[in-house]
Amino acid sequence: MTVEIKLPADKEYIRSLSEEKGESQWLTDMRLAALDLASDLPMPRPDKTKIDKWNFTEFDYKELKSEAYASLEELPEQAKVLIDLEKQDKNLYVQRNNTASFLSLSEELKAQGVIFTDIVTAVKEHSDLVQKYFMSDVVKVNEHKLTALHAALMNGGIFLYVPKNVEVKEPIQAVFVQDDAKATLFNHVLVVADDNSSVTYVENYVSTTDVENGVANIITEVVAGNNANVAYGAVDTLAAGVTTYVNRRGITGRDARIEWSLGLMNDGNTISENVTNLIGDGSVGDTKTVVVGRGKQSQNFTTKVVHFGKNTEGYILKHGVMKEEAKSIFNGIGKIEHGASKSNAEQESRVLMLSDKARGDANPILLIDEDDVTAGHAASVGRVDPLQLYYLMSRGITQQEAERLVIHGFLAPVVNKLPIEGVKKQLTEVIERKVR
Repeated sequence: MTVEIKLPADKEYIRSLSEEKGESQWLTDMRLAALDLASDLPMPRPDKTKIDKWNFTEFDYKELKSEAYASLEELPEQAKVLIDLEKQDKNLYVQRNNTASFLSLSEELKAQGVIFTDIVTAVKEHSDLVQKYFMSDVVKVNEHKLTALHAALMNGGIFLYVPKNVEVKEPIQAVFVQDDAKATLFNHVLVVADDNSSVTYVENYVSTTDVENGVANIITEVVAGNNANVAYGAVDTLAAGVTTYVNRRGITGRDARIEWSLGLMNDGNTISENVTNLIGDGSVGDTKTVVVGRGKQSQNFTTKVVHFGKNTEGYILKHGVMKEEAKSIFNGIGKIEHGASKSNAEQESRVLMLSDKARGDANPILLIDEDDVTAGHAASVGRVDPLQLYYLMSRGITQQEAERLVIHGFLAPVVNKLPIEGVKKQLTEVIERKVR
């Protein structure tokens, strides 16, 4: 039995939207073709998570033209604490709902050829460069219904390009603010680090209002050229009423490195895919993820590192805490393709459950098609050790405070290893709010 899914927009709307934005013809054509695909392609099928009743397609799609912030002082407090107001003239983008609201890039980086701008401007001013990478080699339009729908309805995001031999020493940050309950987030983040370059990029998603029946469909593509180094940090804190699909994926050239530092703290149902394809010999993919689930939310986190090149290294480290009636699936996949000799795949996934109704499932998977390699995994799912609580409470600490200390101790091995100090600080504050 086939269930017909009504899409939130038609071709006429997509064509007029693209024309209004002044987009290049290639993107208009891609949008229209993607909309056709979205009608026929199946939904993704995350392991052990039923999403047939999750709402990813039924919403009133329209781009909200919010007023831009006159200055960063106008930001809501939840967003203001994420940035350094003293450095507002350097390397910052703020998006309010679907509107590019604030952008700054240092003169030094501009002079070196670094491009950092909203995705709409990038398509108009750097069309050929964006077309070269946009949903071609990293994430494909035709993977499933949600990737196609994303390509058709993209309504925000950024483009970051670092030329060859350029080292960006200061972090570049994007803050995506949802302060209108009707805003849908179809953000596309495209980060390209050319050969021998390096950059640290940090993004924050924050809802400052209650949302009902909200949808976020977010795709990130990271391209690390030969000997390039990309450190990618993210802290997601979307509201309970937002159903989220987020796909962050990267590919590496020879001797390149991509480090992911992810704090996945949404309060709504979430599918998260994080994939690093190690194409070039000697390249490295390193993913560290921290999760706190609460309420009745259901989440599926799949982290995958695929080794294609020789002498590649892939590391996955994930710790999650489930409170109340939250449910989570942690899938860690290390895949070594035939020919990727001398490669190493390592992973660790651990879930801590704080109540009888909380559920966690850690699934370590190694897929090895080559003999001359090393690989290993560790996984655990369990409850708070009552002896730890007893020890703390016997010293006059309340049960709630004791649980808070245990949670911080459980997550600390991951949080402390995050290579981006700004992400580490923000994540610690979010964890404190969620476990308080």
